[in-house]
Amino acid sequence: MEILLNSLAATATVTTPILLAAMGGLINRQGGIVNIGLEAKMLAGAFVAVLVAWQTGNLWLGVIAAVAAGALVGLAFSLVVTRLGANEIIAGLGLNVLMIGLIGYLLPVVFDVRGTLRPPGLPRLPKLELPLIHDIPVLGPIVSGKDPLTYLSWLSVPLVAWFLYRTVWGLRLRASGTDLEAARAAGLNALGWRDASTVIAGAFAGLAGAQLSIGIVALFAVGMTAGRGFIALAAFYFGSARPWPTAGAALLFGFFTAAQARVQGLGVPVQLVQVIPYLAVVVVLTLIAVRRSRRRGQEAWAAT
Repeated sequence: MEILLNSLAATATVTTPILLAAMGGLINRQGGIVNIGLEAKMLAGAFVAVLVAWQTGNLWLGVIAAVAAGALVGLAFSLVVTRLGANEIIAGLGLNVLMIGLIGYLLPVVFDVRGTLRPPGLPRLPKLELPLIHDIPVLGPIVSGKDPLTYLSWLSVPLVAWFLYRTVWGLRLRASGTDLEAARAAGLNALGWRDASTVIAGAFAGLAGAQLSIGIVALFAVGMTAGRGFIALAAFYFGSARPWPTAGAALLFGFFTAAQARVQGLGVPVQLVQVIPYLAVVVVLTLIAVRRSRRRGQEAWAAT
């Protein structure tokens, strides 16, 4: 029971980078692009957040810089896809490899460190204690005492839903993602909206990276994203690129990620513990595929 409670208490914080990246990814998917490069944008955001916060002494400037870095990387990725006609899957995978290599090169050449940049005296984002809720048993540790970006990530879910389904901008973005030629015929700058959706996805992923580097820890490590960009991809795939189901999937994957560290104390082999979040992703995606296959079979049977 203690392991379960500890895992639940850590779930919100651990879910945050997955949820933020997934919100950006689903906007991008609604805009017509499957963003495989979320991992690269998270890594860029994490690196820039530490660098700017370290040099300026201001954590919030680091957060803003991380959002800008993710958005710029997103724009570069989008232009390669929408203007040069590159395959979005290949471009996204290439971007992930490029970002790891670029930052891996900069760390020893510019900062004389390898793999990890740990600036002296760099603080983490503050924890917010929620009045009244903080002292409630069980619920208090789960909900209260998180960094501001964690609360912002959950606020982003209804905001993204409102943007996509209640605004003209969201309608235009979804129209551009659904049918490029029809959107053009309706007078929309369809490629521009696709670019905008990718920039938004990059900004979300950059924010996710900032939460990793100056929210959870106060350092940057080349491997700190640890596949969270791909888990975010699985989350919005699970949620059919809809905000609330995507948030539920991100929470599920976040829980398994949080439980990973707690289970390790039970004497379970570390190699097995490390695959728990990814095993959960595989199981969930398999169940989705089975469910959709059965649904198609039932529809085909009803049609006959």
